[in-house]
Amino acid sequence: MSYEKLGTGATTVGIRVKDAVILASEKRVSYGGFVMSKAGKKVYVFRNRYGIAFAGLFADIQTLARVMNVQLHQYELENGRPLSVKGAAKLLSVILYQYKYSPFLSEVIVGGIDEDGAHMIVMDSLGSLIEDDYAAVGSGAPIAIGIIESKYDKEMSPEDAEALAVEAIRAAIKRDVASGDGIDVAVITPEGASEKTYPVA
Repeated sequence: MSYEKLGTGATTVGIRVKDAVILASEKRVSYGGFVMSKAGKKVYVFRNRYGIAFAGLFADIQTLARVMNVQLHQYELENGRPLSVKGAAKLLSVILYQYKYSPFLSEVIVGGIDEDGAHMIVMDSLGSLIEDDYAAVGSGAPIAIGIIESKYDKEMSPEDAEALAVEAIRAAIKRDVASGDGIDVAVITPEGASEKTYPVA
């Protein structure tokens, strides 16, 4: 079942540079032709080192965020050390694949910093894993990815990468009716994670 048939939409992007990972998404929660909320949260930071950004059915987004928060905390308690970013992505992949016959209707971008550096991994609703330098998911992805591809440079600063993520979301908002109402951004660096909210314009 596609997002178009459900009438859900979103624009979510991830960008990896040398010293940071930036995740961003707009805040609109839509269903069919209706805007259900202008304050939806689709970007989450966990344990000050992981970020997960979603597009898809909002109830599934919230459920997966709660599950990952618990699982990551449990791993640290049981093992006395944090899980790697790739490990966190594989954990989420297993969770998603367990529900392959009744899947979570979501696309996911996992990012973070660990001992091996910065990682940004894009996933579909069944848990496939693709590590890349940048990605866009959701109904506004075709617009956002064009902006990112035209300006991305692996050596750009975290500040420039953050500005590029915001620019890509803003471009998608102008052309995708299911996206809008502000932009949430998570910036993850070796020093930790921070979250910001930007207006549409």
